[in-house]
Amino acid sequence: MKKILLVSLLVFTTLNVQAAEFNHSGWDSLLKKHVISLAQGEVTQVDYAGMADDRAELKTYLSSLSAISMFQFESWSKAEQLAFLINVYNAWTVELILTAYPDIESIKELGSLFQSPWKKEFIPLLGETRSLDDVEHGFIRAEGRYDNPYIHFAVNCASVGCPPLLAEAYNAEQLDMQLKKSTENFLRDRTRNRLEGTTLNVSSVFKWYRGDFERGWKGFHSLADFFSKHRDWLDLSASDVKRLLSGDIEIEFLDYDWRLNQGRSTEQGMK
Repeated sequence: MKKILLVSLLVFTTLNVQAAEFNHSGWDSLLKKHVISLAQGEVTQVDYAGMADDRAELKTYLSSLSAISMFQFESWSKAEQLAFLINVYNAWTVELILTAYPDIESIKELGSLFQSPWKKEFIPLLGETRSLDDVEHGFIRAEGRYDNPYIHFAVNCASVGCPPLLAEAYNAEQLDMQLKKSTENFLRDRTRNRLEGTTLNVSSVFKWYRGDFERGWKGFHSLADFFSKHRDWLDLSASDVKRLLSGDIEIEFLDYDWRLNQGRSTEQGMK
């Protein structure tokens, strides 16, 4: 009987440890130090030179991500899993850029004729070596797993055209608020999303992942639905929304800017 109780206690203790929230403080510190926010967060730049100086800290954080087993991951809440995966994607993207920095102008340069940088398998994660595409498409936006289109404004591909990299790590407790904040920041940026006459020009993100915005999440069954529900962030009037939903406003997709989203902090510039 004592042996059974001891085993039960060990199992209970192990599960509690595994279910404990993952510590993203190392990544949070790097982001707060090296992400430059402009226009009230609608645009951010990354001080890759500063990140390179702190690469040892970044690698320590990446190692902690890789140490998590699939069993541990599956024991977490959905919010904890999603926060973890978004941080994985963003942190490993920065590490990928640093493998070539400063001799790089776009993440696309890190691919080849036969393989995009997003298909390179270089991320030791959950017991396998994975690509950025594996993380994004196999987990983050996999249908039936999280089903939240706001994730498209949280993952960052190190490019000017991307939704801004949040200057803090995602975490389970604040995830809904952080995703909403990231979405608002992106939609408020008129270089990426703007109404011009009878045309609503929006980011190509909405073209590439259109299906994710039309699956019925929160009642969104079309891009027009999504944009009308976020009209305040897009500066759309009630009349604009009516025309949008009736098809009198056409949705067009802007060209994507693949230049590196680099900047230099004041602290780094003074060195």
